[in-house]
Amino acid sequence: MDFQKALLEVDKSLSIDEVEALSFLCTDILRRKSVSVVGASNLFSLLMKEDHLSAGNPQLLVELLLTIQRPVILQNIKLSLSSPSTLISPYRKMLYRLSEQITEEELGQMKFLLKDRIPRKRLEQKTTLGVFLEMEQMGLINDSSLEYLETIFTSVCPVLNEEIRLFRKEIWQPESSPLTVKPSQTPKPSYRTDFQGDKREMASLDTVKPEKNNPESQENDDVLCDYPMTGQRGICLIVDNFNFSESHKHLPKTLKNREGTKVDRDALKAVFEWLGYEVDIHVDCNADKIKHLFYRIGQRDHSQYDSLVCCILSHGMEGRVYGVDGKLVEIKLLIERIDGENCPSLIEKPKMLFIQACQGSKEQFPVQADGVEDEDETTRISADAKVADLRSPVIADLLVGMSTVPDHASFRDKFCGTWYIQSLCKNLIKFVPREVDLVSILTKVNADVSGMTDVSRRRKQMPQPAFSLRKRVVFPVPKKPPPEIGVITKDNS
Repeated sequence: MDFQKALLEVDKSLSIDEVEALSFLCTDILRRKSVSVVGASNLFSLLMKEDHLSAGNPQLLVELLLTIQRPVILQNIKLSLSSPSTLISPYRKMLYRLSEQITEEELGQMKFLLKDRIPRKRLEQKTTLGVFLEMEQMGLINDSSLEYLETIFTSVCPVLNEEIRLFRKEIWQPESSPLTVKPSQTPKPSYRTDFQGDKREMASLDTVKPEKNNPESQENDDVLCDYPMTGQRGICLIVDNFNFSESHKHLPKTLKNREGTKVDRDALKAVFEWLGYEVDIHVDCNADKIKHLFYRIGQRDHSQYDSLVCCILSHGMEGRVYGVDGKLVEIKLLIERIDGENCPSLIEKPKMLFIQACQGSKEQFPVQADGVEDEDETTRISADAKVADLRSPVIADLLVGMSTVPDHASFRDKFCGTWYIQSLCKNLIKFVPREVDLVSILTKVNADVSGMTDVSRRRKQMPQPAFSLRKRVVFPVPKKPPPEIGVITKDNS
């Protein structure tokens, strides 16, 4: 049968709901936030225009029709069922399977729970797949962040979370580490096959490290080496300031408590323990306590450790962070206390500092800032502290991960934590098993967070890592499965 006639037959055989399903499944392939089509023929034209579908390459059509369980159509147009491709991501297929299991009543309950996150008018006429697309556009879900959806399913239909659990099990491949290939081999992607040169995933994130003993890779190893990670990982210090009720003692008015920060703290603890770090958590530290913690870290003997991680979650001003007592601490001072001069046992070892905070004094939009009074007490998005511009390297072997670029705010959800820390943790979970280096992972964090937005769809955020690293930071692949993060609790102590 002529291919164009075959496509017309497919169009005639599909219902409106099935056409919407095909469009949803092609969202990633067409690299669009959503695909609005009148009929299947319109969708097929788009796919053919971008060289995803042709008479000589009908694999995508086969996979689409098998995914929506319409093999009879393939038989009618005489297309083979023997070798389906994997052009549609498991994530997209998983969401489609979920949509098939959700009843009209459950869909209504989902819309009710989402009314504070997505404008009501954008949900009224949406099908389940349409709701999923809205959630993606709002940054509530993506292929590495499904905790919010699990929270909704826990209230609506808990059994649906089993589908998400199976999806995570499908994409996590611990047996692939360490993964080596011969020079003549082409490594398989972890879950998505490139099609007609489509490179939506960052190339560095699916790159397989060459064999250390391979002579052909020796030259590259000499140019860009990895920091040794053969001993104990090291200490992960987490300073998490939530309760600022006493800050009025040194400030004109009391700073607001940092609602949602416990979600970030728990995620950091789970991820860095999974990576093998000795996590040391300190909650509600005053300025002197913060200084003392970094002094104590700098005075410790790190000879048996491979690295150091420090995380600061607090209010602040430019170049400084607040203690819960309302006093400020210079970030430059904290960095100096772990540099090579003050901590010789960390010389030539990576020192990683992650700060969830704004940079600069400007408020880009009228949202609640840590340390700035909010006129609307009902808002669920707040902007975090203001700290220094650390774009220039301060010491060798240092990485400073900032949640946003200079002069802009970063955002914190009172129930789900901050955009930056949650993305950092989820991407570490996703890409450490693939032996991806930390700078590449932070680049993916940049991409994810920059695609997020709040309810107004106007407020955006762009993280910025700064580093003076001289080698790549590649964490050894943990032997145990990754943790599940993003569990929401009511305890903010």
